[in-house]
Amino acid sequence: MASINLIESFQDFKDAENIDRPTLMKVIEDVFKTLLRKKYGSDENFDVIVNDQTGDLEIFRRREIVEDDMIEDENVQIPYTEAAKMDSDYSVGEEVYEEMDVRDFGRRAILAAKQTLAARIGDLKKNNLLKKYAERVGEIIAGEVYQIWKKEILLLDDEGNELIMPKSEQIPTDFFKKGEGVRAVVKKVEMRNNTPIIILSRTHSSFLEKLLEIEVPEIMDGLIVIKKIVREPGERAKVAVESYDDRIDPVGACVGMKGSRIHGIVRELRNENIDIINYTNNLQLLIQRSLTPSRINRMDINNETHHADVYLDPDQVSLAIGKKGVNIKLAQELTGYSIDVYRDVQDEGVDYDIDLDEFSDEIEGWVIDEFKRIGCDTALSILELSVEELVRRTDLEEETVKDVRRILEAEFESEE
Repeated sequence: MASINLIESFQDFKDAENIDRPTLMKVIEDVFKTLLRKKYGSDENFDVIVNDQTGDLEIFRRREIVEDDMIEDENVQIPYTEAAKMDSDYSVGEEVYEEMDVRDFGRRAILAAKQTLAARIGDLKKNNLLKKYAERVGEIIAGEVYQIWKKEILLLDDEGNELIMPKSEQIPTDFFKKGEGVRAVVKKVEMRNNTPIIILSRTHSSFLEKLLEIEVPEIMDGLIVIKKIVREPGERAKVAVESYDDRIDPVGACVGMKGSRIHGIVRELRNENIDIINYTNNLQLLIQRSLTPSRINRMDINNETHHADVYLDPDQVSLAIGKKGVNIKLAQELTGYSIDVYRDVQDEGVDYDIDLDEFSDEIEGWVIDEFKRIGCDTALSILELSVEELVRRTDLEEETVKDVRRILEAEFESEE
């Protein structure tokens, strides 16, 4: 037998690995031509043939028939008497095709060739996987949870390829079980130690963008454009949209009738609040919309420093700042301006108020910062709220809050 089988179930292998026939044939040919060069010094007069159905390999050598005493290179020439034994009709000057017995290369050489072939095919598979997912960066794909670790989870796509989703790319309230289907966006593809690593993300803004494209046909059709998305995964997101068709309300189209379009996205994002706002080039209006759901009374904008001072009614300050300061943080990311919010005390009935920083010699800085975080940056803004309310909205102890109030009350009493 002059041929060998390179790969068990060759046809199944070729189909399963999605390697096209010409590429696979070229790889096998290269591997065995390298073997021929090592043994004979040249591969120019050899033909390597692989049966793409069975995986059987055959090698043929072409040699020119010369007179017995004219042999110069046995690799490319064959004496007439030897050729005549194969077929008496041969004559000097013709070419003889001989089928080589692959076993003559030796068991060790054949084994090495098979190992080289396996390595080359492995590299081919890696490159194909890398190319496939590099073209899908930014797209949503579905995977099945295969393994759960502390810092990441391993998913498999529908072809059995491994995908990684680090903990940092998961929504904080995400909880997965083995075998569960998960949707995420392809964030990036990279090679680590010659292995393609596909990183998925559910926290990247492109995940929300693609979910909106799926749910809102007007976005897919280009009638509505997403100008910018900012997110605090699992907490809140703000999406600025603009319509290229005056007849289409971009906010209404994204939200859908009774929230039908946005509800599915909110569920996918683990009840993340999503504010859809109408984009505008009017900076003041954009800042006002970005601070949704609060209502603004007035604002002062400094375009040179990219800063805005926003004044609101006392009951609107906490809404503007949001839980853990998320709302104002996202508004700043969306607009590109730093924003400070203040209570509008024009109608307070008191002739003066005192900035909280004025008490820095009596109240620790971190305590002042905690009050500022909830929008209480003056003495009156704290005194107007009950101890219970201040404890609830801050991370301060009740005793600390009472101490601060005593200091502030004492200041006003002395002024009076």
